[in-house]
Amino acid sequence: MSRVILALDVTDMDKAKKIAKETSEYLHAIKIGWPLVLSAGMKIVSELSKYSPIICDFKVADIPNTTKLIVEQAKRYGASGIIVHGFVGHDSLHAAIEASGNMKVYVVAEMSHPGALDFMQVHTEKIVEMAKKEGATGLIAPATRPERLRKIRELAGNLEILSPGVGAQGGSAKKAIESGADYIIVGRSIYNQENPKEAARRFYEETKSL
Repeated sequence: MSRVILALDVTDMDKAKKIAKETSEYLHAIKIGWPLVLSAGMKIVSELSKYSPIICDFKVADIPNTTKLIVEQAKRYGASGIIVHGFVGHDSLHAAIEASGNMKVYVVAEMSHPGALDFMQVHTEKIVEMAKKEGATGLIAPATRPERLRKIRELAGNLEILSPGVGAQGGSAKKAIESGADYIIVGRSIYNQENPKEAARRFYEETKSL
């Protein structure tokens, strides 16, 4: 079983499909966000689903009805999961989970960039508790701050933890898994490499026995 999720933040459809095909044997899933979807359209979700399960990293942060509509579109195009923000409150998260069907819903507990410390961190514990109460699948927690990842793991119970920031942002795959992540999220350190397949394999090998 792979513990590697590829954050495929390219903007060219053909390049995205090529990398997805080459790396799929070493991946748990592929995470795509607005850069690729705005460039290629929602059909890219269906296209990439041929190679790996797709998590739509839309970081949905809206009122319940708009949240519902966004989640329904991700589901329509075959996504396996979607990422939403928790700071908008329990009603929006409830709407996302209610509309998700068989899709997994992941709630951002804390992001991996330095700016997450400005406003998010003070609310992390409440967001984690809300995610548990509403029945989310899992959380997003930063590989760039292992001490925070450990704390979130303590609070998370049985929720899955996906941990971004491995590689280019400075997070360690090994430390992230040891600190409580179920899966690591790696972007540029795979898709920007001369040989993305080999880069994916290295992360796979590093984490498979942890």
